[in-house]
Amino acid sequence: MVAKVMDFRADRDDSGAGAGLPAHEQVYRRLRDMILFGELEPGQPVTIQGLTVTLAAGMTPVREALRRLTAEGALEFQGNRRICVPVLNAAAVEELTVARGALEPELARCATSRATPEDLDRLTEIDARLDHAIARGDLAGYLRENHSFHEELNLLAAAPILTSVVEGLWLRFGPSLRVVCGQVGTRNLPDQHKALLDAMARKDAEEAARAMAEDVAQGMAQIAEALQDSDGGAPRA
Repeated sequence: MVAKVMDFRADRDDSGAGAGLPAHEQVYRRLRDMILFGELEPGQPVTIQGLTVTLAAGMTPVREALRRLTAEGALEFQGNRRICVPVLNAAAVEELTVARGALEPELARCATSRATPEDLDRLTEIDARLDHAIARGDLAGYLRENHSFHEELNLLAAAPILTSVVEGLWLRFGPSLRVVCGQVGTRNLPDQHKALLDAMARKDAEEAARAMAEDVAQGMAQIAEALQDSDGGAPRA
């Protein structure tokens, strides 16, 4: 999966589609981005016909993309040919919090031991773009740069199995993160990136892991609170 993610980063053009890739892979990556960055909202149904228009693609690559993303848990089959972005419930958020809290600090720990000054410069540049998006209130920019920061960090860890699992987790909570951003605004979102970068610069792997754990916990707590607010204050079953 690390190789796949690295290819994805290298082959992307500005629209997020993969340049020079087969049509089915371009459609998969574009639809994956739409889910990851909340262009498709939780509970929003999608149809093959609608996606062929939106993605300017044929039915066969769209079907294949839907099949792959459903298998990955990013989409949910509801019968009668209905497919939608899953709506997270309280139990799902709790599982995602536990999984992210176990894996992403470990990736941060591994990345810290491997990061070069050039790697840290690249992460710092991404974080600066993220800050700029926050200052502008650019929701789409924030979501993309935030994911880019975490993706870059995970690649540095050189732990392909963990990275693959974490990428799948992000697909599951990404649409809900977009909803949270819309409710609280970009300026009120948690960000432990500065503390993480400082720890990485000092080669303090344990402190980097703690900063990542806090970043994950705060972000997932906001998603949980947003779910409660949408249900009138009652946790969802």
